[in-house]
Amino acid sequence: MKLQAISLGFYYPGGDAEAFWSKVWSSPEYADDLAEIRAEGERLLAAPAQELSYSTFSLFHTQGSRLEFEQIYFEKRRRLNTFALLSLLEPESECNHRALLDAIWSICSELTWCLPAHVSLDKSVSAEIDLFLAETGFTLAELRLLLGDRLPEILRSRIAELVEERLFRPFLEQGPYSWEEAEHNWSAVCAGSIGSAALLLLDSEEDAGRLARILEKTERSMEFYLRGFGKDGACLEGLGYWNYGFGYFVYYADLLLKRSGGQQDWFHREQVRSIAGFQQKCFLGGDAVANFSDALPHAAVHLGLSRYLASKYEEVEPPPIRLRADYRDDHCSRWAPALRNLLWREVREARSDWGPIDVYLEDAGWFVSREGADAGVFGWAAKGGHNDEPHNHNDLGQFMLAHDGEFYLSDLGCGEYTKDYFRDEGRYDYACNGSQGHAVPIIDGVLQAAGRSRQAQIREAKITEMEDKLTMELSSAYPLDELTSFTRSWGWHKSKLPKLALQDEFCFKAAPGSLTERFVTLLPPVLAAESGLIVLPGREGKAALELRYNADLLRPEISRRTFRDHFGRDAVWYTVDFHALQLKRTMRFQFQFQFVLYKLK
Repeated sequence: MKLQAISLGFYYPGGDAEAFWSKVWSSPEYADDLAEIRAEGERLLAAPAQELSYSTFSLFHTQGSRLEFEQIYFEKRRRLNTFALLSLLEPESECNHRALLDAIWSICSELTWCLPAHVSLDKSVSAEIDLFLAETGFTLAELRLLLGDRLPEILRSRIAELVEERLFRPFLEQGPYSWEEAEHNWSAVCAGSIGSAALLLLDSEEDAGRLARILEKTERSMEFYLRGFGKDGACLEGLGYWNYGFGYFVYYADLLLKRSGGQQDWFHREQVRSIAGFQQKCFLGGDAVANFSDALPHAAVHLGLSRYLASKYEEVEPPPIRLRADYRDDHCSRWAPALRNLLWREVREARSDWGPIDVYLEDAGWFVSREGADAGVFGWAAKGGHNDEPHNHNDLGQFMLAHDGEFYLSDLGCGEYTKDYFRDEGRYDYACNGSQGHAVPIIDGVLQAAGRSRQAQIREAKITEMEDKLTMELSSAYPLDELTSFTRSWGWHKSKLPKLALQDEFCFKAAPGSLTERFVTLLPPVLAAESGLIVLPGREGKAALELRYNADLLRPEISRRTFRDHFGRDAVWYTVDFHALQLKRTMRFQFQFQFVLYKLK
């Protein structure tokens, strides 16, 4: 394969950096981005730069806590990104450029670019490669090219030395690493970052053999990454990890396409085309998304990645501009998407909102519906799948309802990442991971179990103009010999004010000691005076959701709970439990979830 010389033309039309950044500076389309970047620059200039210490590094290993170290680590990357962008935008600003050089120096002085959660205290860190080490190397390699001789030679040399020492040499000599064959985001991010850095730094004839070996290993890891997807293109880790893993896949594939002069083109793969369309299938109205697994319930979009994919595939919709991610949104402060949100901005015109969608993702076992009506956009999503997925939750039969970005029935998504969070013996004690935090039954006091054999069997998935239907058999989710069958069925009625009908049917060898139907919400439920009715009133200006049930068969119980969210904050959530009053060998329960608009008195 003949490779093109490394060039600024990989990034800017005609390789003209000055013209591109001048356009960003003056174009109204970038005004919000510029305001956010400048605001961050002012904040960071006024704040003392923190350094990483052994004390904070060791907290994960002694207490299981990640946040203390990571907050400083990611703030350092925020400094790097912000002053890099400001230096490109305002090359005459000595203040910003000096702050950038200090940020690069500081990161080059770190003992390791790995996070504590990914290394061991009783081993040398020199052979470790994790997500963030790989990302950091890619970032510095890219900045070395984009800033050119504006970087002092001591920093240019040090960047090249460190990327060689921390990425290339271990990748070629210390592996194989477990992530090289991972069928999830690690293979794409780690290998994609290493491959991208190599494409940016290895340009001489002497480098050709070394580059070829790195790309061979990178290409192999990308094949493993794609194995984690079915034909439906669904990312089982959720939309956030689609942005992350698939994003780094695309950043690498783009650089490879350009350096190979179009010879190496991952975008011709039908599977890549299918994965590219996943994002638009996740939104349930507004910024609410189907957030199964370790995903956040509300999401913004990376305009750069999204519009790049829209330029590649006609069926990929450019996202609504109002869903644009704020520059400050990414708490990990990743350079690659931040830069490309500016570089890849101008593609096809986007509509004001996502269009309606009804889709059954067969391989993932997801059903997603997004319906527009006079009262707004309504969304419903449910999932089958199995309980051994990447970032697994025990959640077979989980479902959610939303209206204009407001969730009525919710998925808690990802909690605070700690050491126990990723240990098999402790993971499912967290409500966000265990079935106790999902809208699924608790049968005879027993929760769903983890494992590949805990799998939903889809009986029906049907889409029609007025109603969608989904039925699945879920008895294998529960480690209960007495449970012979558990069938859950949904009927989603797509009217001006949609209604969801739910039916659960249970069969046992003998009557259980208890059975509780559980629903999960972030809104405070109200037990109505009318028998058989609970109301989720929604926020101001939103619809309400009426939950109707048979009061002769079920006793309601509403509980207020808290969990630690992904950012280490205590978040309030509610369970609406219905306890079976007549315990029999066979039981059937029906629920109606009706959106309503209450008139103001």
